[in-house]
Amino acid sequence: MSDDEDFEVEMPELAADDPMRAFLPQAFGKKTKEADVAAQIGRTKRPIEKTPVAAHVGKGQTSRIAQEPASKDYGSDDDSNSDDSDSSEDDEYPVSHELVLKTHDRAVTTTTLDPSGSRLISGSTDCTLKLHDFASMTPTTLRAFKSVDPSASKSSEHSETHPINHVEFNPSYGGSFLCVSAHPQAKIMSRDGEVLAEFVKGDMYLRDMNNTKGHVSEVTTGTWNPVNKDICVTAGTDSTLRIWDINHRRSQKEVIVHKSRAAGSAGRTRMTAVVWGSPLQGGNNILVAAALDGSLVMWSGDGPFARPAAEIREAHTPSTWTGGIDVSADGRMVVTRGGDNLIKLWDTRKFKAPVVTVSHPSTSDHYTMTNIKYSPNSSSILTGSASGHLHILNPGNLKAELVTPVTPGSPLITVQWHPKLNQIITGSTNSEVHVLYNPNTSSRGAVDVMSRAPKKRHVDDDPNFTTDQSTGISGDSIITPGGVMTTASSTSFAARHPTVGLTASGRSRDPRRPQIPMVTPFMKSQPDEQHINESIPLSSMRDEDPREALLKYAELAKKDPIFTNAWKETQPVTQYREASDDEDDGPDKKKARR
Repeated sequence: MSDDEDFEVEMPELAADDPMRAFLPQAFGKKTKEADVAAQIGRTKRPIEKTPVAAHVGKGQTSRIAQEPASKDYGSDDDSNSDDSDSSEDDEYPVSHELVLKTHDRAVTTTTLDPSGSRLISGSTDCTLKLHDFASMTPTTLRAFKSVDPSASKSSEHSETHPINHVEFNPSYGGSFLCVSAHPQAKIMSRDGEVLAEFVKGDMYLRDMNNTKGHVSEVTTGTWNPVNKDICVTAGTDSTLRIWDINHRRSQKEVIVHKSRAAGSAGRTRMTAVVWGSPLQGGNNILVAAALDGSLVMWSGDGPFARPAAEIREAHTPSTWTGGIDVSADGRMVVTRGGDNLIKLWDTRKFKAPVVTVSHPSTSDHYTMTNIKYSPNSSSILTGSASGHLHILNPGNLKAELVTPVTPGSPLITVQWHPKLNQIITGSTNSEVHVLYNPNTSSRGAVDVMSRAPKKRHVDDDPNFTTDQSTGISGDSIITPGGVMTTASSTSFAARHPTVGLTASGRSRDPRRPQIPMVTPFMKSQPDEQHINESIPLSSMRDEDPREALLKYAELAKKDPIFTNAWKETQPVTQYREASDDEDDGPDKKKARR
């Protein structure tokens, strides 16, 4: 047989859909890890609803929706026109695709992105901050790289925790952000979650708020100065706004006391929302705040703050929480969303009556952090709804231009439109953060995440295969009170309930629960109790009656006293008078008064 002859090896052929093909090698050598970007982005495309959006808007908006050029042409016979309208709508608003982050355990109340759009921080009522980095996430690793509790203290393991009310990156410097929790002291934190500064708490026993150095009660929200990166303002339930210099946290730079004129309020109310208008686009530098008594107050952003520039007493219904407020880019218009189910548009040049008022169901009675935001160029207004829909409104007449479901059935609390990424970030009560984007008009952020190859699961990613050498067991293992050791994976009960059960060292995972002493050989539940009583001296004394144990030595102490033996012969004899028969055994009775 010559070497030129070809040999043919007969092999069984597999069908195209045979599952065994997944285990057969496709080629030899090192394979390149490539990603089907189009398929990955296609999987994140949001489903298109064919129902009219008029069902999700208020009264008087049905006709407007039908005439809106950005809305879908329902009932159109021309397929090409329908496709053109859909594509134009997708290009106008980045809502065609979405990226879902499920990193919190409770409702997401606030989100913020740094100026470059590379880091996303979300706050929740589970009292934690989740830090996400778009540069490190892949389609299979959509998780936060760090979880931070702003209230945690290194000096005390049993520190209090507070829900997160508001977080906001510094618009002029992406290295720090303002963190406002349900506590009198706001914090300045670094982009890695480290506390850089904590503002001082004021004296709660002083009546005049002008004499206090900080908030005396809970801080509701805050924001940054759009021009000076070292200045921020916080609003509190002590009826004050306080302007801080982050380099001097011992006392506020300015204190603005809002005197309420509501009956029975004693001149105090709660400041619910604050916004600082930017003069970068030619507008005025203004500071606008809303209060629980329904008033809307405006000051000059440069001061003085002793007297407001304008005030509207009943901008919204008193005793309703106005949680959403924002100023347009040119500083001329102010939009507010109150707890009276109304959205109002105000003109700062005629700050007396609303320009436009529309009805919109409010969620601020349950979630006070519900907000409303302008788009980066102020061409639209964004807000959520109790039904879980995202409403994009016209900034001139507040008519809905687009209503799209994000978390149906779960109220949408917070919204934000990032100018550089051209992506919309939302937070809902079902603990989900949605990043809405359009691959044609959006850049970086979620587009980069879905353009990467999926990360293969490494052995170190699973805590079942990692061992803590100091304890000899898995680092994520917990020991239940029954003594059964389980492993806390990402879908286990322990991972979803981090304060339930015991750690490997026997301590409770709940910081509020005192430590239960471990079972020792001296306890009654051990089988070698008799051996311990016989071998360890005085081990049985913990089960004896101390009175009986002392009385055993009474006769011995009387016969052979150790300490009083030298005075045994000189001690006097105790003598008692014998009681007569006429005397009563009981005490003398008191004589009755006449």
